[in-house]
Amino acid sequence: MPHSPFILTVEAGPGTASLHLAGDLDYATSDELVQHADHCLTTRPDLHDLRLDCTALRFCDTMGISALLMIHRKTTARDVRLHLDGPPPFLERILNTTGVRQLFHSPAHPSQQADQAPPRKPHLTRTSRLIPGGEARDSALPLRRKRRPRRTEWR
Repeated sequence: MPHSPFILTVEAGPGTASLHLAGDLDYATSDELVQHADHCLTTRPDLHDLRLDCTALRFCDTMGISALLMIHRKTTARDVRLHLDGPPPFLERILNTTGVRQLFHSPAHPSQQADQAPPRKPHLTRTSRLIPGGEARDSALPLRRKRRPRRTEWR
């Protein structure tokens, strides 16, 4: 697969800056993204929102994720909200799998909401518990697996 070029364009507005990412965000290009984001943060003291438009992003490796996390640390230190706009499905999967998706603000698209399954609830069972005063109250408790006793053999 040929390496697609990384193209980064910056667009500034009052209190906001948008970085439009296109191509491959990887080991060779992640420093460029961090430098541009840092430049926006240091030269714009009035900045409240930094937006990363990932609509045209084609690839992102671990260095790309690392760059996104580094930008998140820098924006958090300056009390700037970091938005991830239009992340492609592969990037959504990576962010969800690594557990860092909640770090990035993004508008919810109706198509994405329909594709996502509702969160699973734990299985519940009804039990009675004794409350001080002698009355019993029903409550729902999550089921727990029974632990197997450890078998230790001494020879």
